[in-house]
Amino acid sequence: MTRSLVVIDMQKVFGEPESPWFTPGFADVVGPIQNLVEAFQPRVTFTRFIAPAVPTGAWRKYYEQWPFALQPADAEIYDLVDDFAGPSVDATTFGKWGPELAAEVGDAAMVLAGVSTDCCVLSTALAAADAGVEVQVVGDACAGVSEESHEQTLAVLRLYSPLIEVVTLKDVLQPG
Repeated sequence: MTRSLVVIDMQKVFGEPESPWFTPGFADVVGPIQNLVEAFQPRVTFTRFIAPAVPTGAWRKYYEQWPFALQPADAEIYDLVDDFAGPSVDATTFGKWGPELAAEVGDAAMVLAGVSTDCCVLSTALAAADAGVEVQVVGDACAGVSEESHEQTLAVLRLYSPLIEVVTLKDVLQPG
């Protein structure tokens, strides 16, 4: 089956240590993700989490907690890090699965990498699996808000087998 790589939210807001949303382990997954991008070209899609122009519903309370993030989509904090600069599917939600990403992936299986395992990767994987997409999460090409949370999330994702499979970089790059 054809596979498509989706790289979740490798953005400055999650990669810069001074950011309130800094993801420890971000730098550790850049190399593995670069390897995946090289292997999957041209079937690679990047995503970005961006703030809505005007938060609604429960998102109002969220942005009361994180007012620094209420910046336009073209704000520097929302840029992909230099290693992954390029076009992206943008969403104001944690989960990136929707019509735009579905069109990018098509009928391929979706391979996920990026940040954070315990938020946007998880949300994207679950929504895509519910939509009937075969999902592989590359555990050693994802980082969470902590190593413990990352590992706990991978354990939860394993419960969704066979819809979601947690794999390693080696599994993906050297199948069989």
